[in-house]
Amino acid sequence: MDANDKGSTAPHGPSEPSARDVPVEPSVPPGPTGSPSLPSGPTEPSAPDVPATPSLPSGPTEPSAPDVPATRSVPDGPTDPNTPVSPPAPAAFAVPAPRTDPDGFTAASHPSAPHPYPQTALAAPDPDPQTGLAAPHPGPQTGLVAPNPGPQTGLAALSLRYQIGVAVALAVVAVTVCVHIGMVFLHVAPSNTLTKQHGKAIDDWIYPEFEQNWKLFAPNPLQQNIAVQVRAQIRSADGGIRTTGWYDLSAEDGRAIDGNLLPSHTQQNELRRAWDFFVVTHDADNRPMGLRGSLAESYLRRIAALRLDRDSAAGQGGVVDLVQIRSRTTNVPPPKWSKEQVTDKPVYRVLPWWSAREDGGGDK
Repeated sequence: MDANDKGSTAPHGPSEPSARDVPVEPSVPPGPTGSPSLPSGPTEPSAPDVPATPSLPSGPTEPSAPDVPATRSVPDGPTDPNTPVSPPAPAAFAVPAPRTDPDGFTAASHPSAPHPYPQTALAAPDPDPQTGLAAPHPGPQTGLVAPNPGPQTGLAALSLRYQIGVAVALAVVAVTVCVHIGMVFLHVAPSNTLTKQHGKAIDDWIYPEFEQNWKLFAPNPLQQNIAVQVRAQIRSADGGIRTTGWYDLSAEDGRAIDGNLLPSHTQQNELRRAWDFFVVTHDADNRPMGLRGSLAESYLRRIAALRLDRDSAAGQGGVVDLVQIRSRTTNVPPPKWSKEQVTDKPVYRVLPWWSAREDGGGDK
């Protein structure tokens, strides 16, 4: 029978391709309201589906997985060869988990996504417990809160009581420094009304620790070497009396200073300052002038006794009864290019014998 006859059961018009020849068209991704229902049984063949134009999503959607070709169904029994074969129904498939890119973003959360997540409202920060003022509200774009000021440091961190104590201490130090500078100025200044009226108070403040002199400056700089020497009269254990030679105390201090990067104040200044103190408080006949002269004599005698004891001048069982001190002064030779002529002969100033005991004194 001709297929074009009206009595034929074959379908009229162009023949439809069989399911074996026609590939399954990819399904349209489901919209945000749901997925299309699957046909429950065989249906009549229809014209090929025209892909619908995808509509823009109204919100973030999950990416759809690629369609998997449906498996062709096998008929349960013999069928009529003239019966048209319906296309197989698409098989259901599981939606895979969304994939992430190397930066850790999903398709929906990527910064370039057309619809980013809505901004989250941020709560206002708590007020500052120290000032009681509310910190500025975070900006809508950054979401950062201005940092609170750090803890106070320095004097501001102290309590009021300690701040007052520090202020008083600084005031005392400032007053002491000003008084000291004023006393030193009056000491080195020419004689005036203040030094005549308050000379004793100025001397008590300056001597002996802060004494000032101008021996290193013009018009008369120091051009002499002065060595202080001492000898002793020793009473031995058998009652005999002997006199030692001269001990050069200045040379001992010089040997202790040579090669010493940090010499002590005692090695540098104790003996020298004691001799200078004695010279300015005694006349040319070695008689003390005032109470300071007696103090200078006692100070120099004590230094000499201590140095002799350190050098073991008395020997085994001996006792130092008397000490005698002298100075040896020599001129510093002028440079070779100078025409100045000075003598190199030493000049001695010999003091009387003094008792070495603390309670003794006077001349021999």
